[in-house]
Amino acid sequence: MKFFQAPRLAMAAVAASLAVAAPAYAGDGTAVPTTLPTAPADMGQVIFWRPGTMVGGAMGCGVNQGTERISALGAGKYFILNLTPGTHSFNARSEARDELTLEVEPGETYYVRCTIRMGIMVGRPNLAPSTAEEFNTRRDSLKYVDSDDVGPRVLPDPGAAAAPAAG
Repeated sequence: MKFFQAPRLAMAAVAASLAVAAPAYAGDGTAVPTTLPTAPADMGQVIFWRPGTMVGGAMGCGVNQGTERISALGAGKYFILNLTPGTHSFNARSEARDELTLEVEPGETYYVRCTIRMGIMVGRPNLAPSTAEEFNTRRDSLKYVDSDDVGPRVLPDPGAAAAPAAG
């Protein structure tokens, strides 16, 4: 068995070096930005994301603040929202309504995960606090929300500036 150990170690080293050197790509082949914008010093930032799971995959998770639609959040998508410091409540609804309240502080980044649970007729959205670690473990498979799903307060796609122009 020792005969196979050296080639396995060499292959693992090559794979690790490629993972570090190669850019990350979303499930559809589009480049994922290597860094996301940070929260401005005088504002807080919330990154809303939704894993690309089969449960509720066809249903969007519409993120609202009060009655204002912030963005639709499809499976495997994320978006970034800068906010003034203070208390902010967000909701998502279908046959049921879920609400999450955050106390936003300047210069801080918060993460909110939307999942869809089984409902009687349609899925039930769930907004829950998340972490940078949880978001980053899924980030390579996430894509920024489509431009037709975002409201005017959502930051532009941070990967769009880095994407090569189609020619």
